[in-house]
Amino acid sequence: MKKQSTKLRFHFLHQYMARALKQAALCLMLLPRFLLAAVMLWLLDFLCIRRKLLLKMGDRQDSLDDPPLCVSDSNKMFTLESLRAVWHGQKLDILKSARLGQAAPNTEVVLVQERRQVRILDCMKGNRPLILNFGSYIADFLVVYIEEAHPSDGWVSSDAPYQIPKHRCLEDRLRAAALMLTEVPGSRVVVDNMDNSSNAAYGAYFERLYIVRDETVVYQGGRGPEEYRISELKTWLQQYRKELLGSQNAVLHV
Repeated sequence: MKKQSTKLRFHFLHQYMARALKQAALCLMLLPRFLLAAVMLWLLDFLCIRRKLLLKMGDRQDSLDDPPLCVSDSNKMFTLESLRAVWHGQKLDILKSARLGQAAPNTEVVLVQERRQVRILDCMKGNRPLILNFGSYIADFLVVYIEEAHPSDGWVSSDAPYQIPKHRCLEDRLRAAALMLTEVPGSRVVVDNMDNSSNAAYGAYFERLYIVRDETVVYQGGRGPEEYRISELKTWLQQYRKELLGSQNAVLHV
């Protein structure tokens, strides 16, 4: 009995050490990017620098299709909540299971209007590409509403059209998503579960675009807002359309 107890303690100690080493390695990977982002947020709180930088960021749009980068001149950028949000987003990006060319994670989501749980790949129609738009308004399109990046009781954005507090339960998240549906009626919207499994699997925080085809990730956009590129999505769809037309013409020639 004593021998079994010793083995059990050793097993738990081994698991604890493995988790601790994994967390330490993750911190070392994240630290350089996080410190760089923290310095940038700190610099943006100097208004003279912020105005110049925001003007440059606004002029830097690669395409008219891409949404402008809007950061209010009145919001504090370097806060405890902003640092938490940046760390959280970068950690999700590193640990995400969604990878280009690999099977798309089939996480659980909730249909807003039906209040019914489904799997994210249940929203696919045959072999048509499914565009996943995480965290924003917006082939088949599916908006996946995730945790708030700028809740009214967190890293608040004072110029946001709505002040939405952190979601404490699924009902809070469904209400917020329903509010979004009033702005873009007719959109297909689902919400992430409260365990944030879709957000974690796709590294979606703050916002991100994906295309899934045949249950495989065929396009993975960068982390928003800076790397959120609708123009890339448009280019992919145009190329996909050409390939479809080309394959149809080949069949006709045969």
